[in-house]
Amino acid sequence: MKPPIHKELAGGRWFEFSIFAQLGNVGSESERTARAFERGDRDRFENAFERMLELLDLTVEDPKWRTTCRLRELLRLREEVCDVFHGNEIFGTSIETLKKYFLYFGIAARADR
Repeated sequence: MKPPIHKELAGGRWFEFSIFAQLGNVGSESERTARAFERGDRDRFENAFERMLELLDLTVEDPKWRTTCRLRELLRLREEVCDVFHGNEIFGTSIETLKKYFLYFGIAARADR
C-alpha cells in the first residue's frame, strides 16, 4: 500500500472538516485533474487524479458520513469521477457537470467558515 499523499489530512485532520470543505477540496483537485486531462498532460493528470481520489476516499472513510444515504452518494460520486476521466462509458457525465457539482460545495465551504 502506498503512503498517503496528504499525510496530515490522512492522519485525522480531514475528519474535522465539514462535508462542504471536504468536497470543496475534492473539487479543487478535480479542477486540476480536468485541466490536465483537457490539455493531454498525462503526468499531471495522473498525479491530480490520484490526489483527488485520495481526498474522496478520505471523505468516504469519515465516520460522520457513514449514514446509508450519504455513504451511497459518496461512493456513487467516486464511480462517476472514475468514469468521467477513464472512458465515460457507464454514466456519460461530462466534465462540465462534474465541475458544477463541486462548485456548489466550494461556495458552501466559503460561506461555512
